[in-house]
Amino acid sequence: MIREQIPAFEPQAFLAIAGRGKTILNPRKKELLFSQGDAADAVFYIRTGRVRLTAVSPRGKEAVVAILGPSHFFGEGCLAAQPERMTTAKSMADSTIVRIEKAAMVRVLHKEKTFSALFMAYLLSHNVRIEEELVEQLFNSSEKRLARILLLLANFGREEKREIVIPKMSQETLAEMIGASRSKVRFFMNKFKKLGFIRYDGELRVHNSLLNIVLQD
Repeated sequence: MIREQIPAFEPQAFLAIAGRGKTILNPRKKELLFSQGDAADAVFYIRTGRVRLTAVSPRGKEAVVAILGPSHFFGEGCLAAQPERMTTAKSMADSTIVRIEKAAMVRVLHKEKTFSALFMAYLLSHNVRIEEELVEQLFNSSEKRLARILLLLANFGREEKREIVIPKMSQETLAEMIGASRSKVRFFMNKFKKLGFIRYDGELRVHNSLLNIVLQD
């Protein structure tokens, strides 16, 4: 008797199509995905584009929490019984995003080991990045923090190119991300440009030699 072979589960295929508890979103630039205080009822996965997460303090001060790109998850706090969104999520460019309802996410995590491994790897790398950012804020200069943010936006270490175009981003946003003034960001951006670490030609291009700023004592 020949048994029908069940196809192996493919995480990327699962994240590519709509289905039970899954919706494919195509937000335009600056489109709201959820607001701080909304019910936390789904996890999101970025297939293409970028998303900015911000938070507002009780006194009304807004801060940029993260800039996320392809292959990033966000909104995963709902899996840890987080009742409300801690941040506001907006697309920074035309994007393709998968919305996975909490129940569907829990179901696939329990059922599919390969997907669980992929998600766990993401959570671990995300946790490492949060720790690195905390150390950055505590010990490193504004110049090093800015250089590191630009390299992260350029996917340094994940791209083979020596120079990568990153999405347009205001100096005000960069200042919020590194906890510095806009004038400091302007000063360091001009310095990086003079040293050949970045260049403008209608777009912002980051050269991997910018790593020298991060590594210097």
